[in-house]
Amino acid sequence: MAINRTPVLKRCRSLDLDPIFLGYDKKSNRTSARAGKKMSEYGLQLREKQKAKFIYGVLEKPFRNYYEKADRMKGMTGENLMTMLESRLDNVVFRMGFARTRKEARQVVDHKHVLVNGKCINIPSYLIKAGDVITLSDKAKELQRYKDILEVTGGRLVPEWLDVDADAFKGTVKNLPTREMIDVPVNEMLIVELYSK
Repeated sequence: MAINRTPVLKRCRSLDLDPIFLGYDKKSNRTSARAGKKMSEYGLQLREKQKAKFIYGVLEKPFRNYYEKADRMKGMTGENLMTMLESRLDNVVFRMGFARTRKEARQVVDHKHVLVNGKCINIPSYLIKAGDVITLSDKAKELQRYKDILEVTGGRLVPEWLDVDADAFKGTVKNLPTREMIDVPVNEMLIVELYSK
């Protein structure tokens, strides 16, 4: 499996992105070498695509597949794309506060610690649907690691489209998120422009 090993803060700096969106509370004091330079239209579009891919931890090929699927759906392509990225299982686990970062959420899913409607799912890109109930496995609930994670993420705001019972390690998807509910600083229209060339 291909893995992006670029240091997170370095990547955030180059994409002009706040690490808080990835679940990191560190800050980089350095400024990017390209800061202040004018960017071409293509450069801006490419940066938005790279930002979305980096935040959600998706590589180029699956990201393009998401775009093509979003293009075939009814409604605005950009909004469909963001909704699909947001409803990935690893992202939902992160949003519920069962992981400190999206990378950790991916690992939690990979290790078969997540149940969707009582069934073990270990595919981070699994798309959840409205009404799905997501819980941690009985084995995972007993681990000290998850109790520690909940202490760290306890103050994190859970999005309105999710209903979470942290004590029971359980969450319900009330409905799929709309673009207004997604607080990710990505201009999806630039991604659509880039791919529709």
